[in-house]
Amino acid sequence: MSPLILFGLLLLLTFGVLVVVLRPTRTEADVQRHLSSIGMLYKVDAEGSTILKREELSSIPWLNELLQGLPGAAELRLLITQAGLTWTVATVLLGSLVAAIIMAWVAFVFVNSLILAALAGIVLGSTPYIYLFAKRAMRFQRFEQILPEAIDLMSRALRAGHAVSSMIEMVAQESAEPVASEFRIVYEEQNLGLPLREAILNLARRVPIDDVRFLVTAILVQNETGGNLAEILDKTAFIMRERMRLRGQLRIYTAQGRVSGWILCALPFVMFFLIGLVNPKYEKKLLTDPMGLHIVYAGLVLMTLGIFIIRKIVDIKV
Repeated sequence: MSPLILFGLLLLLTFGVLVVVLRPTRTEADVQRHLSSIGMLYKVDAEGSTILKREELSSIPWLNELLQGLPGAAELRLLITQAGLTWTVATVLLGSLVAAIIMAWVAFVFVNSLILAALAGIVLGSTPYIYLFAKRAMRFQRFEQILPEAIDLMSRALRAGHAVSSMIEMVAQESAEPVASEFRIVYEEQNLGLPLREAILNLARRVPIDDVRFLVTAILVQNETGGNLAEILDKTAFIMRERMRLRGQLRIYTAQGRVSGWILCALPFVMFFLIGLVNPKYEKKLLTDPMGLHIVYAGLVLMTLGIFIIRKIVDIKV
């Protein structure tokens, strides 16, 4: 094996071991998330008259100031928050850049094609973002499953005579995650002086799903115009359960299309890997001949189009 390839593999292995060993425990992550949610990091303005909550993008001061002006940094910070992770923007960007460079270098050594090496680097470099989107989707799905029960708790609290702020506190204390942590942020923002409207709208920004928008609209309408909020919440919970039941049926009906899409996407890469193990010289012409490279490029483009078409077919809005 080439010394350069061995060095690259050892570097990846060392980086993976360090990530696993140095990552915070679940308790430490929960404590850090709780401290961040109540605004432990503040800054004072030029006149020293007000304090504002500051979104830290990196633990290094000069890097944090640099990232503050980077386009897309705020959106990436919001994505990390929505995924329920304690990463920083600098960690994601640095990890993505290192992974892309290493993968592109290793692919160029094997393939000797600049375009394929760049594509391989882009694919591996995008894995942190893919992981964040997957974690966010799982967290939102879990949120949707628990939210109707939390709304039932809110309705019972209102009928028992509790105020809206006490209702939110009960949900933060008695509901399961991630609903409890999100409503805990809403309750603590109110305690820090933020109006209820702003705190509720921040919840809709952190969890931008339809069910949360329904809940936020119901609370704000009742708070501004009056009405029986308990009855509104009961109807909202009923609608959420019906939408969840309908989505479950649609997932069953579209399961065949989704499985077919996964199989068709993974099959070329699996076969390429297996054939390479059996006879490495068999695929060499495909990666070295110009016509073979053009065929590979065309195949990747067609696969990408197929993925978007299949997703468009099976993605039915409810």
